[in-house]
Amino acid sequence: MKAIRRFTVRTVLPERLAAVGDLAANLRWSWHEPTRRLFERVDPVRWEALGHDPIALLGEVDPARLEQLAADEHFVADAEALRADLHAYLAEPRWYQGLENAPARIAYFSPEFGIASAIPQYSGGLGILAGDHLKSASDLGVPLIGVGLFYRAGYFRQAIDRDGWQKETYPLIDPDGLPMQMLREHDGTAVRITLALPGGDAMHARVWQMAVGRVVLLLLDTDIPENSDALRGVTDRLYGGGGEHRLLQELLLGIGGVRAIKSYLEVSGTPAPEVFHTNEGHAGFLGLERISDLIAEGLSFDEALQVVRAGTLFTTHTPVPAGIDRFENGLIERYFSTGLLPGVDVHDVLGLGREDYDGGDPGVFNMAVMGLRLAQRANGVSQLHGDVSRGMFGQLWPGFDQADVPITSVTNGVHAPTWTDPLMVRLVHEKLGTYETSTADWASDAISDEELWFVRRSMREQLVTDARARVAAAWSEENGSVAPPSWMNELLDPDVLTIGFARRVPTYKRLTLMLHDEARLRALLTDPERPVQLVIAGKSHPADDGGKALIQKLVQFSQDPELRRRIVFLPNYDIAMARLLYPGTDIWLNNPLRPLEACGTSGMKAALNGSLNLSILDGWWNEYYDAENGWAIPTADSAGDDAERDMLEANAMYDLIEHQIAPRFYDRDADGLPRRWLQNIRHTLSTLSPELSADRMVAEYVQRLYMPAADAQRTIIADHHAPARELSAWKSRVRAGWSSLSVAHVESGGVESPQLGDALHVRAHIDLGSLEPDDVSVDVVFGRADEGDDLADVRTQALQLVSHEIGQPATFAGTVPLERSGSFGYNVRVTPRHALLANPAELGLVAVAH
Repeated sequence: MKAIRRFTVRTVLPERLAAVGDLAANLRWSWHEPTRRLFERVDPVRWEALGHDPIALLGEVDPARLEQLAADEHFVADAEALRADLHAYLAEPRWYQGLENAPARIAYFSPEFGIASAIPQYSGGLGILAGDHLKSASDLGVPLIGVGLFYRAGYFRQAIDRDGWQKETYPLIDPDGLPMQMLREHDGTAVRITLALPGGDAMHARVWQMAVGRVVLLLLDTDIPENSDALRGVTDRLYGGGGEHRLLQELLLGIGGVRAIKSYLEVSGTPAPEVFHTNEGHAGFLGLERISDLIAEGLSFDEALQVVRAGTLFTTHTPVPAGIDRFENGLIERYFSTGLLPGVDVHDVLGLGREDYDGGDPGVFNMAVMGLRLAQRANGVSQLHGDVSRGMFGQLWPGFDQADVPITSVTNGVHAPTWTDPLMVRLVHEKLGTYETSTADWASDAISDEELWFVRRSMREQLVTDARARVAAAWSEENGSVAPPSWMNELLDPDVLTIGFARRVPTYKRLTLMLHDEARLRALLTDPERPVQLVIAGKSHPADDGGKALIQKLVQFSQDPELRRRIVFLPNYDIAMARLLYPGTDIWLNNPLRPLEACGTSGMKAALNGSLNLSILDGWWNEYYDAENGWAIPTADSAGDDAERDMLEANAMYDLIEHQIAPRFYDRDADGLPRRWLQNIRHTLSTLSPELSADRMVAEYVQRLYMPAADAQRTIIADHHAPARELSAWKSRVRAGWSSLSVAHVESGGVESPQLGDALHVRAHIDLGSLEPDDVSVDVVFGRADEGDDLADVRTQALQLVSHEIGQPATFAGTVPLERSGSFGYNVRVTPRHALLANPAELGLVAVAH
C-alpha cells in the first residue's frame, strides 16, 4: 500500500547537541570536510546509506544514539568548536571586504542550483556551475543573494531497464526534510508572492530560504493551497514542460524572484542589490519587474530601461540557437496584457525579445535576445564560447565585426573544496600543512611520488567500489529479489587505466563516438598487457529519444560477457556519484562537436584531483591545454560530412589511447611507479588548480563585471535618475539622426614609402547631419589586410576633433604608428559616444568609410 502523503518529522536534538543542528542548517557542510566528518561519526552506516545528508541522518538516527552522543564530551566539544568556526566564517572579513566601492549586494538568478546531492534541484552543468558560484562567493565574502525555484520533484531519477532504455521517475521532495526555512513576515505569516495572470487569475508562491555559507538562496514554490491544481504544478519539475508551462516558470523566476528579494529585504533589513546577474535567459523577466517599479517612481519605459541595463549582467551558456527558450508572440502578448506588470506596455515587452534581424523569426519572442537587450554587460563562459556567442548574436549589432560585438567571456571554474577528494586534501594537509589544494606546491619534495601514486590509486579504488555497489543496486531494483550475478563483484580493476566520461546526453556531446570502431575499442579494453576500462554516466532529457537510443547502444555494448568487467554505464548520474567518479579516473574524456561545448566543467573537476584530460579542443580545454596536462584530440573541421568527421576524430582518439596514453600509464620503473605519468599529474595540479578554481571565476566576475556595473548603476540613478532621463533622450536623438551621418572623405599622408617606425597621418571629414561632434567617436581601425582587404589583428586609434563649422563636415585627425612590417590596411569608423555607454557598439550604430 502506498502512502497518500509523505512528510518529514524533524528530530528534536538534546540541548547539548544544539551545535549539531546549527551545523546541519547551513549548507557549508556540503563542502566543509571537518563538518562532514562530524556527521559521519553520528552513524557511519546511515551516513553512507543516506547519501551524506545530515538532515536525513538526524531524522533517522536512534534517539538512544543521540543521547549517547550528548554524553560524549569529545563529540560535544568538537561540535561546538565547529559551530564556533562556522560563526567566525560567517562574520569575519574576507577577500571581498578588502575591496573599495564594491557592490553592497549582488542578486544571482538561475533556474537550477546544484549544491549537494541531498538537494536535487539541478540537471547538469548549468546548475552545478550556479551552486559552485554561490559557494565560492561565500568563501570570498561576496554578498550574493541567489534566486531560483523549488521543484517538488527536482530533476528525474534515472534507471536503465533490461533493454538498456532509460526510464524516468520523479520522487517527490519534502521541503521539511531539507535544510531550509520558509521566509516569513515580521508577524510570522508566510511571505506570499503573487503574479496576475490572464482571465483575472493569479499565481501565488511561497519563498524558501537556504543558507549556503554566507550566501542566502531564495527558492519560490507554487505548491500551496491558494493555487489551483494546475498552478500548484508550475514548480513541479525542472525542465519538465514546454510552452506555457515553461513560460509560467520563467515568469515566476524573473518577476516573482525580484518580488521575493524585496520581501526578503523588508524582513531582513539588509542592503538592496546594486547588480543583477542573470545566469542564462530563463530569468530574463527580472528586468521587466524592475522597469515596472521604476515606472511607478515616475520614469518612462525607456528611462527605466537605462537604469536596469546599467546594473544588469547577462551570462549565456549555450553555443547553439536551439538551446534558447523562444515563445510565440501571441503567448507573450496574452500574459503581458494583464495587470502582471503595472505601467509596462506589452508592445515594449515584445520589442525586447523580437528577432528583428536577418535570419530571425519576427513571430517569436527570444529570451536570450531579451536578456542581452536588458543588460549592459554580457559574457560567455570560456574564451572560445565568447567568440561563438559574438558570432551567434552578432546580428543584434549590425555593421560591427564579430570581434567588436559587446559580449566578453569569463571562463567557468569549479569549487575546489567541493570537488577535491578528501584523500587529496588529507595528503596536502599532512605534507604541506595546508587545506588549500589549489594553491599547494605540488612540485615539493615533501610529497613523494610514492605518496602521490598511492593516493591516486586509492581514489581509483574508491570509484571501483562505488561502481560495483551502484551496478548491484541497479540490478536489484530491476530484478527484485534475484541476487546480483557474481561477476558484478569483479567489475572494474583498481590497477587498470581508467577513463571516465559523464555528462548530459544531447547529440553534440557524442556519447557513442567511442563505439565508432567497436572492434578497436574491444581491443583496447581487453589488451592483455595494457588494458583500459571505461566508466560512463549521463542522463538524456526525458523527451529526447535520440539521446536515449545512444545510451541504449552503449549499455548493450557493455553487456557483452567479454567486456562487462571493463566498461560500465552507471545510472542516475548526480553529485554523489560525481564526487567519486572524477577523482577515480586517470583520464577524463570529452569529445563534443567543436565548438558546441560552451565550457565543460567536468574535466576541470577531474583535473583538480590529478586526472589528465583527453579532449577535443573545445570549451575550457581550448585555452588551457598545454601538452603536459593531457592530450588534445585533433578536430576534423574540414571533413566532408559528419560521418567522416566522426571517423577521423574517433580514430585519433583510439590512436592517442593506444600509442601514447596507455604506454605512459603502464611504463613503470623498478619501484613500480609511472614516473612520467606522475610528472603530468604534478604539472596538472600545479598549473590548472588555481586557474580552474571557482574562486578565480567569481573574483573575475567581481572585478571585471560586478564592480563596473555597480558604478554604472550608482551613476545613472543619481539626482533622482536625472542621468537616466538624459541618456534616454540622447539615445533617441542619436538614433533619429544617425541615418544622416556619413564619412564624407578620408585623407592620409606621411607614408609615400612606408617603413617600420613611420607614422600614418589621417584626417577624416565626417558629415554629422543633426548630431554634434561630442555625440560621436571617430577612430582609425587598422591591422593586417588579407587578400580580400579584410582586416585581422585589429587595433584602433582615436582621432581628435580639429574643426567644425556650421553646415560643413567636422574634421578629425590623428596619427597611427607603423609598428609592424607586412601588409597593412585601415579604415575610419564612427560610433556613438556617451559617458554612460559601456561599449562603443552598445547602440548597434556604426558608420565607416567606403
